[in-house]
Amino acid sequence: MNFNITTEKRADIKADLEIILVIDKAFKHPFVQDKKLLKKAGFSGAQDEVCHLIEKNRLYVGAETLKGVGVRSALATALRSLLGKKAYKTIKIGTYLSHPRCSASLRASVEGIVLGAYTFNRYKSKKTKCYVKSVQISLEGYNAHELSMETAVRAVHNGEISANATNFTRNIVNTTPDDCYPEIMANIAESLTKNSKLKCKILKPKALRKEKMETLLAVARASRHKPRVIHLTHKPKNPVAVISLVGKGLTYDSGGLSLKPADYMVTMKSDKSGGAAVLGIMKAVCEMDLPIEVHGFVGAVENMIGGDAYKPDDVLTAKNGKTIEIRNTDAEGRLVLADTLCYAQQEVKADYLFDFATLTGASVVGVGHYTSSVMGNADEPKEMVTKMATQAGEFATTLDFNRHLKKTIKSEIADVCNISNTRYGGAITAGQFLSEFIDEDHKDKWAHIDIAGPAFVEHAWAENPHGASGAGVRMMIRLIEKMVRSKGTH
Repeated sequence: MNFNITTEKRADIKADLEIILVIDKAFKHPFVQDKKLLKKAGFSGAQDEVCHLIEKNRLYVGAETLKGVGVRSALATALRSLLGKKAYKTIKIGTYLSHPRCSASLRASVEGIVLGAYTFNRYKSKKTKCYVKSVQISLEGYNAHELSMETAVRAVHNGEISANATNFTRNIVNTTPDDCYPEIMANIAESLTKNSKLKCKILKPKALRKEKMETLLAVARASRHKPRVIHLTHKPKNPVAVISLVGKGLTYDSGGLSLKPADYMVTMKSDKSGGAAVLGIMKAVCEMDLPIEVHGFVGAVENMIGGDAYKPDDVLTAKNGKTIEIRNTDAEGRLVLADTLCYAQQEVKADYLFDFATLTGASVVGVGHYTSSVMGNADEPKEMVTKMATQAGEFATTLDFNRHLKKTIKSEIADVCNISNTRYGGAITAGQFLSEFIDEDHKDKWAHIDIAGPAFVEHAWAENPHGASGAGVRMMIRLIEKMVRSKGTH
């Protein structure tokens, strides 16, 4: 899909279809040319409500606000309504700005269009796709706010990169476990280095044993697919800061010997969402060529059953020397992250450390399907995540650690237990387990992001389709961009 920004009026642009946003049900706005027909069709202008006037070649969609959260969702819904329709190869749209000289809504418009055009057809014999090839964006605005061509171009460019990285992540997550296992994730990471400045290092089992990553190896050992740890690096000259990202890449999770019920095993291809998000973020950071050093680490593992599976009652030793009593083999993601976090901190002394994981069902119970839970020892990194999530159109909220819940992961025979002795507060106790593997240098620089809720939902919502959403990608890209701007270099 090609985007073109023009100073031409919308009426002078030739296209197969014009998309018009009805903002906060403002039918009197000059952009809305078909008030009588819309009324006759019963169109109210509610958020994401669509009315396609075929004879006029105009598609109207409602948005509650000019802010990105309304515009992005509305345009994604509009594009989804065009899937499979061959007649519409070119579309045109005006510019919707919420504030003077602020390009955030324009960027959200582009993100919405790219995200809404997404389809995952790999396993369909009959493919449905978006036929839109060209999008003409007129700088003729919905209101009097003006935007320079330079600012508009940058907003469109970054919005396109951010959305494409999200779709790239969605593809990885949606791919079945038989087609995406640790070796394949490593291959995907290596493919990102082609024609780019990214560097990639892959640790295979021999190297993992040398690094004493025994908890990760234990989770992996019953699978025929051998584990990998991926390290991608974006290292520009004179970086303004250093960030490490760590992702849980469970390409499939059966629960191990603590076997999941059958219906809970469905969609467990999504347990690699954290690792896939890290790959997507690294792709975008490189394409934007941001002047910040970013390291992406992924622990890619498959958790299966077999005669060699690790067992409840085992005691494992993590890379940092801490011993872990295993009481449930389905609490495996935190074991993979424990070693991967230790390795990341060994390799890079970062200004900030963020991990992404579909870690707990308790997070979904606590905050719902659409929200990520953010935890950590210090307020600053947590607040950075939640603030940038809002700007990116994602939902994230903090869950506070407390000393009373930490007592519930105490073990009588090892340093720590891999599950709590209570059924309550499971998202927090999982985060507190991970805190055992954060060293003193990174203690107050780390935030854990549990994306179990929004990473994979079996219905369309806002700009997200059925299945993988690419949760975490856009929020972290915004966070990194914000860090660059705060240093005054971009």
